[in-house]
Amino acid sequence: MKFKIPPILVLFTLLSSAWPLAAHHSPSAAFDMEKKITVAGTLTQVDWINRYLVVFLEAKKDDGGVETWKFESNPPSWFRRVGVGRSDFAKAIGQTVTVEGARAKNGSLYGYLLKILFPDGNSLELVFPTGNKAP
Repeated sequence: MKFKIPPILVLFTLLSSAWPLAAHHSPSAAFDMEKKITVAGTLTQVDWINRYLVVFLEAKKDDGGVETWKFESNPPSWFRRVGVGRSDFAKAIGQTVTVEGARAKNGSLYGYLLKILFPDGNSLELVFPTGNKAP
C-alpha cells in the first residue's frame, strides 16, 4: 500500500523546520565587526524586548542636523544576568550617552552596541566568556 503525502503538508513541514534558523543570528551576519564606530547623542528610546535590547540615539551631524541611530545588543535576559535592569537604561533617556559599536554592513545608521557610557560615568561593555572584549 502506497501512502501519498499532500504537497501542502510537505510545504508546511519545510517552512516550520526552517523557522528556528531565523530565530538567532550572529552579530557578524548584519554588522561589520571590524568597523567600529562611536556615537554620542541623546538617548531617546530603549526597547527592552526579546530578541534584542534596542537603543535609539539622536546625534548631531557635522552640518548641525540630527540623525537617529539604532543600536541593538544582547537580549534583556543577558543584561539581567550581569545585574543591569531596564531602569539602568530608562534613567538615561533624554540625556547624552556615548555608544561604541560595530556598524551595519549596509552602511545605515544601525549598529551593534558593544559599550555604552552613561551620563553618570558608569559604563557597560560586552565581554565574551574568555574575558576578551567583543571582536
